[in-house]
Amino acid sequence: MATFKRKGKNEIQAISTASLPDIVFMLLFFFMVSTTMRETTLMVRTQLPEATEVSKLEKKSLVSYIYIGPPTKQFQALFGTEPRIQLNDSFKTLDDIRDFIASEREAMKEEDKPLLTTSLKIDKDTRMGIVTDVKQELRKASALKIVYAARKAE
Repeated sequence: MATFKRKGKNEIQAISTASLPDIVFMLLFFFMVSTTMRETTLMVRTQLPEATEVSKLEKKSLVSYIYIGPPTKQFQALFGTEPRIQLNDSFKTLDDIRDFIASEREAMKEEDKPLLTTSLKIDKDTRMGIVTDVKQELRKASALKIVYAARKAE
């Protein structure tokens, strides 16, 4: 009978890691492109009211947000517990709303300026007096497209 001889030791071939940096960089690039960063740090509490009919905003780049509500716990010692207006990352007054809308329009392309939408994110326990004042200032700034943020009723 013939016998078979093995020509070498039982070695496992090494896996090539030459393409590993390419794969890592593709994954890194994918997550950098697809991840959005939070633009505004919330300084007010906004527990949104429930709504029965909710529509989704189409182009979020054309939306400016105004937050109204009581300051969060870390800011209550400095600003109290009364509802405040937050524009971008700071508390503002009613007089600052026109400047805010003007700066938001300046940052847009010329063809998108008429499409500017202002979204009001208001805490459900906020009184309507401050909301009415904000709406009057928006009217003076010719920001007439206003939407109210709400959460969908379940």
